[in-house]
Amino acid sequence: MSKSYDYVIVGGGSAGSALANRLSADPATTVLVLEAGRSDFKVDPFIHMPAALPYPIGNRLYDWKYESEPEPHMNGRRVFHARGKVLGGSSSINGMIFQRGNPLDYERWAREPGMEQWGYAECLPYFKRMETCLAGADQWRGGSGPLVMERGPAKSPLFGAFFEATQQAGHPLTDDVNGYRQEGFAPFDRNVHQGRRLSASRAYLHPVTSRPNLTVHTLSHVTGVRVHGGRAVGVDYLRGGTFTRTVDAGEVVLCGGAFNSPQLLQLAGIGNAAELEQLGIECVADLPGVGENLQDHLEVYIQYASKQPVSIAPWLKHRHKPRIGAEWLFLRRGVGASNHFEAGGFIRSNDQVDYPNLMFHFLPIAIRYDGTRPAPEHGYQVHIGPMYSDVRGTVKIKSTDPFEHPALRFNYLSTESDRREWIEMVRAARDILEQPAFAPFNAGEISPGPSVETDEEILDWVARDAETALHPSCTAKMGTDDMSVVDPSSMRVHGVEGLRVVDASVMPFVPNGNIYAPVMMLAEKAADLIMGNEPAPPLHVPYYRHRDGMPLHPPGDPRNTVLAGQTS
Repeated sequence: MSKSYDYVIVGGGSAGSALANRLSADPATTVLVLEAGRSDFKVDPFIHMPAALPYPIGNRLYDWKYESEPEPHMNGRRVFHARGKVLGGSSSINGMIFQRGNPLDYERWAREPGMEQWGYAECLPYFKRMETCLAGADQWRGGSGPLVMERGPAKSPLFGAFFEATQQAGHPLTDDVNGYRQEGFAPFDRNVHQGRRLSASRAYLHPVTSRPNLTVHTLSHVTGVRVHGGRAVGVDYLRGGTFTRTVDAGEVVLCGGAFNSPQLLQLAGIGNAAELEQLGIECVADLPGVGENLQDHLEVYIQYASKQPVSIAPWLKHRHKPRIGAEWLFLRRGVGASNHFEAGGFIRSNDQVDYPNLMFHFLPIAIRYDGTRPAPEHGYQVHIGPMYSDVRGTVKIKSTDPFEHPALRFNYLSTESDRREWIEMVRAARDILEQPAFAPFNAGEISPGPSVETDEEILDWVARDAETALHPSCTAKMGTDDMSVVDPSSMRVHGVEGLRVVDASVMPFVPNGNIYAPVMMLAEKAADLIMGNEPAPPLHVPYYRHRDGMPLHPPGDPRNTVLAGQTS
């Protein structure tokens, strides 16, 4: 006889951890979390040491190791996609950068059919609810939530040169990219607290695992959602790779992310009826939007060699690793205690865009995200990429085997506007890195190098060298139009009772930044919707909009008045 729970949460990642905490806060409600990966053991340095983030990427013990189908506009190559295979999901292996996106991202959401309650004013209370911003709580930032955010110190000479160079290139600094004004450059908030990664599971799940009404099973791979009479009644899963289990549920909540949630929906007969029929799957709900609308951020690294020995490159040498490990293990400080993505910013590539469409992450070393191909000597780089490309892709199952990865087609670089933004992006980054502030350090561009100059050469390089920024989303979008999958007022899958989706797949558009913070906000708001709570009252606060002539600094800030009423 199968056991029954009020809520079965499929996926113990970012959204699943937050939902498990909030739903189990009611002692009368039973909650089961099924995570296919293993536990994020507290003693595992590859998860909890911030600087160790390259190690889990591509490692089968931590990473599901997805890859795209051959991308037609990127020379037919497959693009690797890391996804967390551990409790906490990708929040246990990501770069720990905390960015909400721009307020106008959520205004864009709210303009979609049925999405009126997902505007910035309606989302802001949930951003604040989840945060403890150590830089200071205010009308934009929270001060008592589970996610503690430390701001990157960004104090090295290279960061100083970067901030000065951005201003020389005509871009402003900002106090907080998550506050009044995103546009500009600043130290970044990070999910690092007291020298350790603070993943979603460590912030939300582990503090409440003693609750008698909350059960968490790792190594539990859900193989199917059982639907009877138009209602999800439970799930089947494989425990420990060998033992088949069945569990009944009052509600099934999919939190598997932009790849796994649409995969499970399609396996359950929820999706495009014609495509399901070709695989011999009986259609339960004909929702052609399942697996469509796939969005992501692509990025490249522009790397420079440094004349001066000021980067963190020497710490990569094997002889330094014992010291790094000891300082982190016993003192929670030193090179190992930082993710090193301590600063960056957002700009508009041209005057036609309403808000920043280009993102920069500055790193005081020249190296790839997964730790490969470091520069032989000192160097530095910016990670760059367009933020709201009009490229769209798909996630489609290839068979009825729940262990076979679905086909991922992103169609990177497939539109004229996307290609134009890439050219603008690379030129804007080079303009910053060639400013006089970098003259004491600039020993020449390493990547792509001076041979890449024309528009065609830039696009050829991006096609050869770009990687995903690991922000897949939007494959089961909220809304009420014909291509929507999830009801924005309840998170229920259209046409199926007892089944909800809460993760990055329900976003209608990817926000213009790293998506971890928006996913956590979404889970917080979804928890209220699922439990039938009164939504948090909207918070109408000012935010910077260059088209409306808003001041660079919050209203009332004396820095806004420079000369005779001019704005700074």
